[in-house]
Amino acid sequence: MAVKSTHWADITADKIIREKGEKDVYVCASGITPSGTVHIGNFREIISVELVVRALRQKGYNAKFIYSWDEYDVFRKVPKNMPEQERLETFLRQPITLVPDVLDGEENYARANEKRLEKLLPIVGVEPEYIYQAGEYGKKRYAQGMKTALDKREKVMALLNEHRTAPLADDWMPVSVFCTACHKDTTKVESFDGDWSISYSCESCGNKETLDLRETGAVKLPWRIDWPMRWKEEGVDFEPAGKDHHSEGGSFDTAETIVEEIYGGTPPVTFQYDFIRIKGRGGKISSSTGEVVSLPDVLEVYQPEVIRYMFAGTRPNTEFAISFDLDVLKIYEDYDKCERTFYNKPDSEKALKKWEKQARIYELSQVGEPEAEMPYQIQIRHLCNLLQIQSGDIDKVIENLGDVKDSQKPKLRRRAECAWNWVKEFAPEDFQFEIKTVESPRADVSEAQAGALAMLADAVKEKMDIMEEKEFSTNVYAAAEAFGLESADFFPAVYQALIGKDKGPRLVSFLYSIGAERVYSILSLYR
Repeated sequence: MAVKSTHWADITADKIIREKGEKDVYVCASGITPSGTVHIGNFREIISVELVVRALRQKGYNAKFIYSWDEYDVFRKVPKNMPEQERLETFLRQPITLVPDVLDGEENYARANEKRLEKLLPIVGVEPEYIYQAGEYGKKRYAQGMKTALDKREKVMALLNEHRTAPLADDWMPVSVFCTACHKDTTKVESFDGDWSISYSCESCGNKETLDLRETGAVKLPWRIDWPMRWKEEGVDFEPAGKDHHSEGGSFDTAETIVEEIYGGTPPVTFQYDFIRIKGRGGKISSSTGEVVSLPDVLEVYQPEVIRYMFAGTRPNTEFAISFDLDVLKIYEDYDKCERTFYNKPDSEKALKKWEKQARIYELSQVGEPEAEMPYQIQIRHLCNLLQIQSGDIDKVIENLGDVKDSQKPKLRRRAECAWNWVKEFAPEDFQFEIKTVESPRADVSEAQAGALAMLADAVKEKMDIMEEKEFSTNVYAAAEAFGLESADFFPAVYQALIGKDKGPRLVSFLYSIGAERVYSILSLYR
């Protein structure tokens, strides 16, 4: 399909091309400090950049997605969900790259958090080029950037003070130092020689030292200067930011002026994205506390394509919820409807405009290119019921469906895994059920109900395999009528006999899903 559309990713791509002019490659950026688990709110920025990069590429342009791990930041707080709290507290105020990983035995705490995300992003179709900022500072890549900030210290101070309620101290310096003796940032820059050397003292250990910016990796820029410096260094053309950064006087405002007036660069095209709520699962999103909903959590319940659909189908400046409650079923249903729309392109021009909007969302929702034929569709609620009937045996569910092509099985299996995870972990109690066996205790039913159940058992044995659902339904009502029961009295008895509850999935379809042999073995106990 043509990529000319009104989708926000295409509109942003067009804006980048228009404002930055024709370029050999457009650089699109994102990044985060790996201070803890990267939560799904952080992922919104990542997927937003990926969608814009994809839009640029589909328009025929080269686009590069760079993802910066701001791993040279300070370890300020031990997340509550981490073991060995006392040990980790001894590393406070040091770079997070020096903090040990007490969970997986990775080379350090930062790298452990990085690897967890890097491993998962390709699953949802995101494969950026990673930049590790501790390594870049270690290679002295930013020596000139730091010297420039020091040379223009008063101008930098003036720009930052424009957005501060309390001005910076007169002796403030636009760099910070990790003490080379104790590795903490509890240091004070005492002087700058106007060339490449700074002198500092450490409050923690008393160390005093003079360092050459060209020879040390212990000096770094603070965030509000580091960010625009790297815009210039990397030639960033596009980077979104959350509404906290985009607030008036926020870090984006100051970064725009600093990149222009200090580094002689131009700010990237941007947009503001909103926060994400979590529905059906408690906990405030916060990496530093460990109270997070992460991408792995969401992948437990949603197929990769459905995750992408939620973000591709929502404008970035719109708040929305990642749901773990019954809304999960509706989100899957909405995705399936979008998928059916994509594979049923209309002929009329009027209908085509509406189709193009949904088709573009679906196209961007795919991890790769859309498949030539529509994937196997099964209504998510029905799939959940089938999985419960088979006690989570995905192979048996797929086998019983009968009409699934081999090429369709991987996606269907992934959906079934997500559906089963949701049933086990998040589905409300009245949605969950377990089919009884012949060894299960009989339901407490009246004599009339027992007679009707036995009569229904005979009908199941003799007729269910040779009748369609609609035709067989008359046998259910006939059994109730024969024993003077209203359907409101008989249906709960059937559910009690099968699953020990008064309600369940639509009854006749449920009987067919369980299968005649199994239903008969249970109902015949009521003879």
